[in-house]
Amino acid sequence: MPAYDAVDRALLTALADDPRATVVALAERLALSRNTVQARLARLEASDAFLSFERSIDPTPLGFPLEAFVSVHVQQKRLAGVVDDIARIPEVIQAHGLSGAVDLLVRVVCRDAHDLFRIDGLILAIEGVERTETSLAMGELIPYRIRPLLDA
Repeated sequence: MPAYDAVDRALLTALADDPRATVVALAERLALSRNTVQARLARLEASDAFLSFERSIDPTPLGFPLEAFVSVHVQQKRLAGVVDDIARIPEVIQAHGLSGAVDLLVRVVCRDAHDLFRIDGLILAIEGVERTETSLAMGELIPYRIRPLLDA
């Protein structure tokens, strides 16, 4: 696990505040040379400091206004195949493996309750899935964030 020095942490904090900041803007904000910022960003990227460079796209204008979390209970020996099959469902936007009573937590988007029922049926039809429990998301209360960790 890489250790980040004060300059790395300042750079990560600046990026947490403004993820779209240019190298020049970061250099100005941190009073560093452009080359130093570029070198540090390259090193941070090589150390897997950044999760993804994809832009988050709101699924609502695409016709998917509802979001749900599906807890999936799986036969353990079939977990890899189940994950592969779940990944083929376009409405699945994220999935996590869990410890405890639930094996997978799958985040899905859907058009309406009937669509959610259909998607849940697709998951249940996968060989190795024992059962599901589905919860409709009522709203995101704390979005993904890293800034509090950087400030701690």
